[in-house]
Parts: sequence; structure tokens; C-alpha cells
Amino acid sequence: MSSTLLDVNGIEVIYNHVILVLKGVSLQVGEGRIVALLGGNGAGKTTTLRAVSNLLAGERGEVTKGHIELRGERIEKLTPAQMVHRGVVQVMEGRHCFAHLTIEENLLTGAYARRDGKAAVRESLDKVYAYFPRLKTRRTSQAAYTSGGEQQMCAIGRALMANPRMVLLDEPSMGLAPQIVEEVFGIVKDLNQKEGVTFLLAEQNTTMALRYADDGYILENGRVVMEGSADALANNEDVKEFYLGMGGGERKSFRDVKSYKRRKRWLA
Repeated sequence: MSSTLLDVNGIEVIYNHVILVLKGVSLQVGEGRIVALLGGNGAGKTTTLRAVSNLLAGERGEVTKGHIELRGERIEKLTPAQMVHRGVVQVMEGRHCFAHLTIEENLLTGAYARRDGKAAVRESLDKVYAYFPRLKTRRTSQAAYTSGGEQQMCAIGRALMANPRMVLLDEPSMGLAPQIVEEVFGIVKDLNQKEGVTFLLAEQNTTMALRYADDGYILENGRVVMEGSADALANNEDVKEFYLGMGGGERKSFRDVKSYKRRKRWLA
């Protein structure tokens, strides 16, 4: 059993002092695990990631209740830079790259906060190129002139240049062709198994996420409505029908599932 790396305990998040987005979200990420945050648009997945990485302030958001611990340390008051120093890096939704920089220059920006010398940074760069051979081929190309898949790989590679222990990955499959999505998720699994990198990823592609994740949490309207191992969630009849498109029902929400309400008393 892996030790707990991240513990999110009953957090509420409010934007602009009035908009309640997360309503008592709790989750745990074990060391060396891949944990998927699942749910539709507006469920609260991105906000949860930003609460962990402390990027909420830039969106005028704040954690108003609950607490977040990384290896037992409370982290709500830390800056994003301090989180990076503790080994937590977020890859933002939308493949954010510096368009005017080359792929290699983009990657090297990820090592900006490192203090372990040029040789160690070069070693990390070689490792990124080993996992993402496309990036090595395109390393002198401006990021603006590379494909969406290459930009997503660049964004993940840049995060890896910070030598993280945990990567927060927001919607890695968005806007990518299925073959590229498979490639990206396969690399995530490799990094997890071979490098020991822990991943907390927000993803709308439930089928793909559950295939590669170890554990999952389903969010709806800012609450966790279901959690469990990826296998258990993938085989759950309600999940199959509502999220995997394997049923004939016309449900609008998990809240419409009576058996679900019985299991989760706070949804009643």
C-alpha cells in the first residue's frame, strides 16, 4: 500500500468572494499512483487542481474551508513557486507553450527554479527527449508552428524539467486526435512506472482515464459523488451508463440514480 502523498480534506473554494465552486471536496493521492479526477465541464476538476498547486489567487479564488496537506504539511498558504520547490508542478489545460520560443527553449524554462547544476538539467532534457522523441526531432522549431499533440508533449516535458514528484495534469486529451491521446497517456504511464512520478489528472475522457489510472474520483457540481479504484469505477453500472455511454438511460445527473442516493447520504 502506497503512503499518502496528497490529502485534500473537505475543501470549499470560492471565486470573487461569492461564487461557491467546490463544496467539501476530499481526496487522497498515494505516492506513485495515477489518480483521475473525472466529470463534465464545470464539475470542479480544474479548480481542484488549482487549489492544490495554489494557482487560485490568479483567478480570484481561494480555499475558504478545509485543508490540503502534502506529505503531512499544510500547503494552502504556500506560493506556486514554493509548491514547485516541493516537487508539485501543474500542466495547465490548453497546451500553454511560449509560442515564440523553440521547443527546446520551452523545455528549458521548466528548469528555471532548479539549483542542481547544468549537468543535471541536461540529463533531465535528455530524459524528456527519450520519452518524447517527437520533441527531439522538433527541438529547434518554434512552438507556434508545431502540432497540438507536440505542444501538449512540450507542456508535459516542461513540467518534467522541474524534476517533480507529482504532476497535476489538466485535460491532457483536449482537442487531440485519438492516436495522440493514446500516445500521451502511454507516456504518462511510463513516467509513473519507470520514474515514480505521481499524477493527479483532470480528464473528461473517462474511458481513457480509467484505463490508465489507478484510482478515480468523479466530481459533479463541485462535489465528489463517487470514488474508488479505476477498475471498480470502470465496471460500475452507473458509471458505465452515465459516463461511458454504455446504457440506454436518459439521465441528466448522477443525482437521479436512486441507488446512488442511498449509498451517498449527502446527495439525498
